[in-house]
Amino acid sequence: VAPTTPVCEVPSSAMTGTVVQMSCKEAEGSPPSEYQWYKNGVALLEKTGTGNARAANITYTMNKMSGTLLFNAVTKNDTGEYFCEASNGIGLSQKCSVKRMQV
Repeated sequence: VAPTTPVCEVPSSAMTGTVVQMSCKEAEGSPPSEYQWYKNGVALLEKTGTGNARAANITYTMNKMSGTLLFNAVTKNDTGEYFCEASNGIGLSQKCSVKRMQV
């Protein structure tokens, strides 16, 4: 079963240095969907190991299976427009509407 449009939860604003968790979920897809987050239209990298992540200055953890995007401490650089895409290899992938977070 192809995924339906996921529901994204993105806070509209956050204080610098606070923990922010964004979530993305859709219930129809079978097999279960994988989730990919985008910021300003660019796919966010999945954090694989601390070495790579530090080099790339990645400040978040993205879980493709649960659809969560977790920032341990947001910075002004994390301000932007976020959306998530659900895909399971069947039918078209589905995106939620873009939501802006201001830090």
